[in-house]
Amino acid sequence: MNKAGRILQFPLAGLPAVLSALATGVAAANAAPKVSIDRPPEDEIVYFLLPDRFENGEPSNDRGGLDGDRLATGFDPTHKGFFHGGDLKGLTSRLDYIAGLGASAIWLGPIYKNKPVQGPPGDESAGYHGYWITDFTQVDPHYGTGDDMRAFVEAAHARGMKVYLDIITNHTADVIKLRECHDPAYAGADRPSKGCPYRSKADYPYSTRGAATGERINDGFLGDQPPFQTIENFERLRRADYAYTPYLPAGEEEAKTPAWLNDVRFYHNRGDSNWVGESALYGDFSGLDDLLTEDPRVLAGFIEIYGDWIKKYRIDGFRIDTARHVAPEFWAAFSKAMQDRAAAEGVPHFYIFAEAYNPSAAGLARHTRVDKLPQVLDFAFQSAVQDVVVNGAPTRRLAELFEADALYEGGEEAARRMPVFIGNHDMGRFATFISQKRPHASDAEKLARLKLAHAMMFFMRGVPVVYSGDEQGFNGDGNDQDAREDMFESRVATYNDNDLVGTDATTADSNFDRKHPLYRFIAEIGRIRRAHEALRRGAQIVREAETDGGVFAVSRLSPEGGEYLIVFNASESSRTLNIAVDPRSNSWKPVYGSCANRSTAPGSVKVSAPAFGFVLCRSNEWKPVE
Repeated sequence: MNKAGRILQFPLAGLPAVLSALATGVAAANAAPKVSIDRPPEDEIVYFLLPDRFENGEPSNDRGGLDGDRLATGFDPTHKGFFHGGDLKGLTSRLDYIAGLGASAIWLGPIYKNKPVQGPPGDESAGYHGYWITDFTQVDPHYGTGDDMRAFVEAAHARGMKVYLDIITNHTADVIKLRECHDPAYAGADRPSKGCPYRSKADYPYSTRGAATGERINDGFLGDQPPFQTIENFERLRRADYAYTPYLPAGEEEAKTPAWLNDVRFYHNRGDSNWVGESALYGDFSGLDDLLTEDPRVLAGFIEIYGDWIKKYRIDGFRIDTARHVAPEFWAAFSKAMQDRAAAEGVPHFYIFAEAYNPSAAGLARHTRVDKLPQVLDFAFQSAVQDVVVNGAPTRRLAELFEADALYEGGEEAARRMPVFIGNHDMGRFATFISQKRPHASDAEKLARLKLAHAMMFFMRGVPVVYSGDEQGFNGDGNDQDAREDMFESRVATYNDNDLVGTDATTADSNFDRKHPLYRFIAEIGRIRRAHEALRRGAQIVREAETDGGVFAVSRLSPEGGEYLIVFNASESSRTLNIAVDPRSNSWKPVYGSCANRSTAPGSVKVSAPAFGFVLCRSNEWKPVE
């Protein structure tokens, strides 16, 4: 609503033409990058970072142009839940460090203008992570300006590095309030006793309170209707009420940009999700305003928003946040529109990958089949590697993971383009998993397990994603805020007492050490991956998976002929065994570690792998069958 209490109107006239222009229009010419970035997604090594926690290049923007204490500015470098000062200028100044690691693409955490602070009194925190957006069209002043963003992208492109931008369509910052839950003056019998619990469509298909509470429109379709009909049909099929009564607090009637986001009709307004059933789609994500992504006007709005980011900054791809909580039919239309826009702007190989937090390969595959999402972050890979390398599960666990690759839309070929990772800013770091499961492990053992997990990520199928700080041995206390340590000198006490792996440094130091053993190791395996096409694009065959042991072996096949054999050993002692290979692979050369010169017999080669280590061998004697 606007300040006069009228419903804001989203411009509907000419909507089909707008959608068509957004998808196919050709933008003004942009300067070409100095180094080619015309590579398929599977060739990339991705480096993920939150800009607030990476490097502070401009202290004058630490408070985002706001005055007051941390509850007004969001800035408190001593508290893990507030802004610390990292920004786009700082990130740009460290691009050579990222390139030196071997990364060819940067996944940049959200940089849109956020609500600086939100949360209940006494438990507030800041939008330093970027997921509490109020203005989807501009850079948050805590990170800098649009010019800073443009300079960062151009500097990355000049080094041949791509930029993947984190995007959100599921929700905005918490602005909308629900009368029954949040209005202190509300005294109705239906006021919840605690919180704002989700109210289902079955229990609250419409309200009986009458027109006195104001104009309200329900969030659901009636009957068995197809998705994304005409605007007229969409409105006709909706009832005239909400499960709760939404309102905009005084002073926040126009808090969001674009203006249509201030219209309460474009939200579900059903209370907080309990993550089960329909609430996962229609409930507020921890109180954040949940958008009505079933509405074609919301679709059109986000196509315009993120199409402009491609146009303005030549973004190379999107990571989609909370994709499983968005109407499934939204994604096919949105993804195609973004790929069309990128093609029109001359951006090659535009890469879209989504977060659908699920450790099940079948659950992940559903989002590529039903939702038509191009790629999903491979949480199943993360779970399997953690089970084997940390928890000591037999390596049959990994074989079962890859057996499910056929479930993804596009099958095994598509699975080779999926981003794989071993830890992140939400679930926590891999070093943390090791420390929690094996508290008495030596630093050398932790380092070896970390190297093994990274090798699995780099040499098995998928696109490796390194979370910033992992290459410096960061070892947090848990997940979420505890896994978002500063790369520059930290002032957070609970970060600075962490025992980092492979170094005597702490997070109180600036951690851009190119001599750190993990930094050097990741750079080395990155060079190997780049030098051998089969390790990026080759078909993968499982050669050995033990039902009660820690050895796992795969072959990656070269399109030009030949086989790469990678043998991983998650055991506490070295292992020697015969591995089945292609009978045409008779002679072998080492790529990493020590390899036998000749196969012991046709179709078999003896390999020795060190404890928590791996070997990588290459045979190039044969050509593929025509």
